[in-house]
Amino acid sequence: MPSNGRTTEQVQREIEAEREQLAGAVENLRGEIGHVTDIAGKVKERLPLVAGAAATLGFVLAGGIGATMRYAARRGREGDEKAHVGRRSIRRR
Repeated sequence: MPSNGRTTEQVQREIEAEREQLAGAVENLRGEIGHVTDIAGKVKERLPLVAGAAATLGFVLAGGIGATMRYAARRGREGDEKAHVGRRSIRRR
């Protein structure tokens, strides 16, 4: 007989009860983690929006707005260019 006064059957029942509680806690945790980490499903639902946002962000971060505006401004100032050598050009006005 154990020194703490419990029988073998009592210890086995306590161990089984602890196992059941632990299994329930693990299931609850899996459910919470699955709910929080379902990012792939959320992204698939909004794929066109996510792709558009990613393309826009990439364009802006690459300096696209400024480059586009500089290109448009330069094209508006240029006349009909006949020849171009280095920084010099011959234009028809």
